[in-house]
Amino acid sequence: MEPEGRIKTLAKSLGADYYGIADLTDAHDVILMQGGSRVAYYPRAVAMGVRLLDTLVDLLPDRNDDAGAMLYRHHAYDVVNQALDQMALQVANAIQREGFRAFPVPASKRTSDDQIAGIFSQKLAANLAGLGWIGKSCLLVTPDHGPRVRWVSVLTDAPLAPSGLPMEPRCGRCTACVDICPVHAFTGRPFSRDEPREARFDAMACDQYFRERERSGLPPVCGLCLYVCPYGRTPEQQGI
Repeated sequence: MEPEGRIKTLAKSLGADYYGIADLTDAHDVILMQGGSRVAYYPRAVAMGVRLLDTLVDLLPDRNDDAGAMLYRHHAYDVVNQALDQMALQVANAIQREGFRAFPVPASKRTSDDQIAGIFSQKLAANLAGLGWIGKSCLLVTPDHGPRVRWVSVLTDAPLAPSGLPMEPRCGRCTACVDICPVHAFTGRPFSRDEPREARFDAMACDQYFRERERSGLPPVCGLCLYVCPYGRTPEQQGI
């Protein structure tokens, strides 16, 4: 089996529901601005995703309930992110054993309070790998499970073949995520690489909402934009 096949097989054996290879060349300037030269050095990314349990996501409308919010945050955030980080580390080690450089990006770790972002965009890698599109919620939306997926990436200089091209947005006229946001953080503009994130999303308003909930003694959980997306909901969940 070729290295590419071994890496994919490993990722799947570790629980990856989604796997793809992204060519980062065209996004170099954006990556450089966000993460600096150490991150922008890599021309490829291995993108991996784990689908969230619907039973947990469906707790989000009752996020003011301590028990439900705790269950969601524990299993759909803490546990999944830890699993993704372990997956990325093992895949990075496998790439290194093949003789190439590899840099695992933490699944959900903020490195800049000013940008309210990490050193690299996980959804950028998944989008460039052809695994989904960027929705009006600024989340990566997959055709089959919508945004109910968490992502992790391994940056590398291994000559892996890209798995696909970025999907064009399929949100159409839907504004469910825009309408449900409690702080109106989304403008409803479709994704465009030529526009800054601020044209679509007020990250500061979203971040402040979490802080205010915590100060008020409420669980720091929201996720309504993830919950409401029709691409992630079954007909039964939509009441059809």
